[in-house]
Amino acid sequence: MNNDRADTRMNPQTATAPRIGVFDSGLGGLSVLRSLCRLRDDARFVYVADSGHAPYGDKPVDFIVARSLRVADFLVDQGVDMLVVACNTATAAAVKALRAAHPELPIVGVEPGIKPATQRTRNGRIGVLATEATLRSERFQLLAQAHADRIDLTLQPGVGLAAAIENHALDSATVRGCVERCCAPLRLAGVDTVVLGCTHYPLVADLIASQFGEDVALVDTSEAIARRTLDLRPLGQALGTGVDTRLQLWSSGDPALLTAASQRWLGTSCLAQPLPGPWNRVDGA
Repeated sequence: MNNDRADTRMNPQTATAPRIGVFDSGLGGLSVLRSLCRLRDDARFVYVADSGHAPYGDKPVDFIVARSLRVADFLVDQGVDMLVVACNTATAAAVKALRAAHPELPIVGVEPGIKPATQRTRNGRIGVLATEATLRSERFQLLAQAHADRIDLTLQPGVGLAAAIENHALDSATVRGCVERCCAPLRLAGVDTVVLGCTHYPLVADLIASQFGEDVALVDTSEAIARRTLDLRPLGQALGTGVDTRLQLWSSGDPALLTAASQRWLGTSCLAQPLPGPWNRVDGA
C-alpha cells in the first residue's frame, strides 16, 4: 500500500486536500508550481523535473511521449488525483496520449499565451519564443490559426535556451548570450508583445525584458494555468502548513540542482530526491 495515500486518508486535517502532480522536462515547471503554491494553500504537490532527459524541445515526438507517459505513471503511483503538464513541449506532443492513458485523471496542459497576447498588442506584431518542438506541433498551429489569423506572428525558436537555463546559473554569460541571440530577431521584427512559450523562460524574464524597450510586454501563462487547475479541482480543507510540508520534489537528473532552484523560486528548503530507476528508463524494458 502506498504510505502517502494511507496517511492522507487517516489524517482528518488532510482528508480533503487535493494531491496535485506537476512535471516538466526540467526546472522550468517551477514557474507554474510557484503560481500553484500561491493560489492553492489547501493542496499537496508532487513535482518531477525530468532533467536527466532535458530539454524536450529538441527531442523526437516519440521520445517526448514516452517520457511523459513514464513520468505520469510515477506520479499516479504517488497517489496524485490531478496532473499538471507544466511543459509546453510535453503538452503539445503528449497531452492526448496522457489523457488516453489516464482517463480518470483531470489533466491540465500549458500552451503559449497567444490569445492574451492578441488582446495586449497595440501594433499587431507578436513574437512567440518557444521550443522548436512546440512551434512545429499541430497543437500550436491550430492555436495560432484560432487566435492570430489577423496578427503578424514572428515565431522564434529558443534554440539552446532551455538547456542553458537548465545547466547554467541564470546570470551566467551562457544564458545571457542565448537570451540575446534569441531575442534579436524579435526586436528586428518590431514586436510589441512577446509570448514566453516555454515554462523555462519565465525564470529569465528579467533578462528577456532587458532586450526590449519598456513598451514591449511579456506574456507568461503560469498564473492562468494555476487558476485553470483551481477551477477543475474544488478547494479542499486548508492544511495550515508551509510549502515545505506540502511538497515533494523528484528529479531524474541531479536532485541538488532542483533543490537549489526550488529554494530560489519557491522559498522552500525541501530536498529533492532522485527519481527511482524504473521511471528513469524511456522504454518499458
